[in-house]
Amino acid sequence: MKKVLSLALSMLVAFALVGCSSQSNGKKELLIGVSPDYPPYESLNTKNEMEGFDIDMTKELIKIMNKNGGNYTYKWKQMSFDTLRGAVQSNQIDLAISGFTKHKEWDVLWSNKYNNSKQVALVKAGSSIKKNSDLNGKKIGAQLAATGESVANDIKKKAPSTTVKTSKDAKVLVEMIKSNGLDAVILDEAVAKNYVKNNKTLEMVNDEALLVEENLIIANKNSKDLIKEVNKAVDEFVKSKKYTELKSKWGC
Repeated sequence: MKKVLSLALSMLVAFALVGCSSQSNGKKELLIGVSPDYPPYESLNTKNEMEGFDIDMTKELIKIMNKNGGNYTYKWKQMSFDTLRGAVQSNQIDLAISGFTKHKEWDVLWSNKYNNSKQVALVKAGSSIKKNSDLNGKKIGAQLAATGESVANDIKKKAPSTTVKTSKDAKVLVEMIKSNGLDAVILDEAVAKNYVKNNKTLEMVNDEALLVEENLIIANKNSKDLIKEVNKAVDEFVKSKKYTELKSKWGC
């Protein structure tokens, strides 16, 4: 009986260690996945530190959650964008915050909206691509598993001669525009504007949005209590002065 009990206790301990959340001094630590390659939402600065709108927003959300009765701390887990959904679904992380937009087929919980967004085309300055229809038949890049990939594939469906190139890292695709390896990259408008602001060899196609969407946070489908707390914090955050300050700071 003692051996059986010991085995049972061992299994309980092992199970406790599998979960991504942890308890420390009474506080619950959330493990939050992020792909820091999408400025101004999240990126690495010259000191290899993460910065961006989503990074600053998370600090505010945790503060609000704790003010509302939570007892949270958090850690970031840097991951490539295409692995974040799977990490959430398999409980490797508690939340993922990386400028997500809603995909109905994803088996996750979605937070309330914290920002409006739209997909646009980034091209080399002086490009012959002046409107969205000019993308037909061109070499188009998009981040793997991002909304931009769906947009690019839709263009290819309408114009089969279009070539679609994906990469886990959006920065790689932007560099390919500069070297003429791609004609355009589909990006979130704030991200495209950030690249244009910091590089005069790039410009944004001045046309209607390729897709209008919203930015959301994702959690495991069984984390209903957590997403309720997140939603309450998001709703409070977007009404705050701090939200306006951060949108202005990061150009989102």
